Amino acid sequence: MIRVFHGRTAPEPATLAGYGSIIHTLEMPIPMPDVLSLISTKKRKYTVERWQVFTPRHQPEDTLYKQLVFALKYEGVNLLVFKKLSEILSENEKVALVTQERTGIYSRKIWFLLEWASNEELPIQDLSSGNFINVIDDSLQYALSKGENSSRHRVINNLPGTPAFCPLVRKTEKLKALQDKDLSKKKNTYLNSVHKSVLQRASTFLLLKDSKASFSIEGESPKSKRAARWGQAIGQAGMQDLDEKELLRLQQQVIENSRFITMGFRTDGGFVGEHDRETGEPLPDHISARWQDLDALIDGLLQTSKKLEMDEIDAVVAAATIAFGFVFIHPYADGNGRIHRYLIHHILARKGFAQQGVIFPVSAAILERIDDYRKVLESYSHPLLDLVEWRSTKNHNVEVLNETADLYRYFDATSQAEFLYECVEETLEKIIPEEVNYLRKYDEFKQFIDEEFEMPDKLVASLCRYLEQNGGALSQKRRQMEFSALSDQEVVAIENEYQMIFEIES
Repeated sequence: MIRVFHGRTAPEPATLAGYGSIIHTLEMPIPMPDVLSLISTKKRKYTVERWQVFTPRHQPEDTLYKQLVFALKYEGVNLLVFKKLSEILSENEKVALVTQERTGIYSRKIWFLLEWASNEELPIQDLSSGNFINVIDDSLQYALSKGENSSRHRVINNLPGTPAFCPLVRKTEKLKALQDKDLSKKKNTYLNSVHKSVLQRASTFLLLKDSKASFSIEGESPKSKRAARWGQAIGQAGMQDLDEKELLRLQQQVIENSRFITMGFRTDGGFVGEHDRETGEPLPDHISARWQDLDALIDGLLQTSKKLEMDEIDAVVAAATIAFGFVFIHPYADGNGRIHRYLIHHILARKGFAQQGVIFPVSAAILERIDDYRKVLESYSHPLLDLVEWRSTKNHNVEVLNETADLYRYFDATSQAEFLYECVEETLEKIIPEEVNYLRKYDEFKQFIDEEFEMPDKLVASLCRYLEQNGGALSQKRRQMEFSALSDQEVVAIENEYQMIFEIES
């Protein structure tokens, strides 16, 4: 019976089951699942934050096989567990594990996953009959809609990736509720109601807004020219196939001055964090993937991205796994964060969720939820710190001492997908409508100015900006400078009209 486990307080004294029990018993150097399973002594089944509690009748026998069956049935697939099992079990142990129930549903899944993870066949004869079953239970996790048959195991490989890169996302109540809103259809319905000229102007502004937001997230305040250049790159998201050359091109777009940065994949360690002020020693918040693993990891990510693009899997879930996978790997010395957010635009565009030419300002939504963004990054990075062995180098970088590639291949991207879906929802329901609404009001105000004062467009834009900055009133300084030709009565009329159109209380 446990009460506290790995820093988590159990909702009641209970017995650990499933993947948590396997990882703990075999002392696997991998993260604990985000949600752990418990067997209660009471006859009630319920879910509470980070725990799912089962009744005594769900108690599996305390053997590896039965715990795996329980895990696959109620928790889904954990690829890190199967990768580690493929490494620590002998061939005879694996054969014995798989052949306990030779043609059973879960035996076939275990068999397939062990061979998939190790890329080695066990000395077991192919199955010749039996219905094909999905490896991923799509009621528990997101999977490919069109998997490939494995006749040897009589299973359908619907894993949303390859052995080189395959994050998984659980089907939480939050994600299912967001998916049921059909935000893509809602977006199209709304955009079709907006006049084309207004939409084009809104898109231009939102491009720049998203670009500036992406820099702000990194703690930078770029010049307008630099922000506009990156905004143009974002506007082209989805147009080019994603490969290493395209990623390098994007890095070159982000890094204006490369005199002090080696472009391309890192050739040494990497981390996100600070340095000790006195010693210069690294204080990592996140340890990047080993530079020796970058070619294989990024190649895997790119192959998985193509697979997800071609499938009907949810677009936002696909974008989360690829974009967050990239930033966790952190392949470059600089520019990773902005390219990570670009990849969100790219996947959404490639899967038809966001139309090319109509910017989907996700970075702006992320900036408004910056604390949540940091938390969702840390939810992956912080548990990783306990599993990565590293030492400081002479130039105050980090050198990773153990094998870590699988930690970047097979992570649980559920919290990242939930966060991104919420940002997409906020973008559709707040950020885009607010900009369109502003432009409609601006046009109404401009029409009033044109009819009453015949003011040049540039001066109208300045007038509107000054009124906005000063709560609907024109400052004495501006009245004496650009707008000295206006009488006091005319200024009052303009202020009243502005306040009425933009719904500002005087």
